[in-house]
Amino acid sequence: MTYDAEATRRRIFVAATAEFAAYGLAGARIDRIARAARANKQGIYLYFGDKEKLFGEVVRDKVDEVCHATDLGPGDLGESVGHLFDWYQEHPELIRLLLWEALESREEVQGELERREMYREIVRGAQAGGIAGGPSGEGARRLAQDWMFTILGLVAWNFAVPQLCRLVLDEDDEAAALARRRASVVETARVLAEARRFA
Repeated sequence: MTYDAEATRRRIFVAATAEFAAYGLAGARIDRIARAARANKQGIYLYFGDKEKLFGEVVRDKVDEVCHATDLGPGDLGESVGHLFDWYQEHPELIRLLLWEALESREEVQGELERREMYREIVRGAQAGGIAGGPSGEGARRLAQDWMFTILGLVAWNFAVPQLCRLVLDEDDEAAALARRRASVVETARVLAEARRFA
């Protein structure tokens, strides 16, 4: 049986994602990741360096995944925001990872330059779609950035604080409450996009 380095790396990523989402950077343990991934600790250190670098790679991988799974650029922005909402609902680990990163990271996060570039690409797509009143100019770029950050907040907040959703929405049927939130976020995104187009 031949050794499949890529399969091992993937298993490490899956195990590390679950571990970091559950325990954060400080609480995560490389030995638990190694057991769950059916890999050895030395292999993890060989592939990724240290625990901080592995955490950064995991977060960057999940951010890259959501960026490629959804498109906030030209097209039906409401539908795109709905897809983003659905993605976050299906992948709750991203919100947990981002919250842990915010709590535990120092001034600069792992892979910050690459992640900034991913977001710049999304902003350029939003500008090309007419968000912020047009595709050019520093002011238009800033408006598109603000729009994108606002949309990310509208979507993510539903999954970052589930207890607050239960308390504020005060509904026995959580699925119905979440469906209502999705519709509200999609409509808000459409309204904001239209307002930006004519700003």
